Amino acid sequence: MSTEEDVRHHDKKARIKEAKDKLYASKTIEKGLIAVHTGKGKGKSTAALGMVMRCIGHGMKVGIVQFVKGARQTGERPVLDRFPELVTIKVMGDGFTWETQDRQRDIASANAAWQEALAMMADPEIRFLLLDEINIVLRDDTLPLDDVLEALSTKRPDLHVVLTGRNAPERLIEMADLCTEMTLVKHPFRAGVRGQAGIEF
Repeated sequence: MSTEEDVRHHDKKARIKEAKDKLYASKTIEKGLIAVHTGKGKGKSTAALGMVMRCIGHGMKVGIVQFVKGARQTGERPVLDRFPELVTIKVMGDGFTWETQDRQRDIASANAAWQEALAMMADPEIRFLLLDEINIVLRDDTLPLDDVLEALSTKRPDLHVVLTGRNAPERLIEMADLCTEMTLVKHPFRAGVRGQAGIEF
């Protein structure tokens, strides 16, 4: 038997549902989005790779260009490799700049990765493009921001592009349809814990 509290709960949720249904019905635009994952917290690439998994589930073709991360084996790679008909991955990085210590090499790597990204943007079959850690090379000025903004402004209308990495440029954030900032609250590295398989890589 319903109590008075149950009835109030039902009525409240019914009003919320009516408002939500009206709100969702008013959203009619479909378009390829530009999304930015930035901030000092962990999970920027991880969240983007979750979106990649969603796209695979919908049968969408995906392109991934990794700008900074080198050839280190990650847990997601063997999973993505099971879908060669849907996923193209280009690992183009030589590691972080404190590892390479060579600006000209960093510039060459960033530009080579950018050429791969442009090729994927031009491929009409690719519906989702992940530019992983591109914000790092933009911050370090090893890839011209103007070139990236120009390409994004003229991308295909149905192409989703996600750009990850700390310190996203303000002009990129302004252009984006969606921007999420990952905030660092606590991280085990600060307590002396090394990166753990399945969590960090």
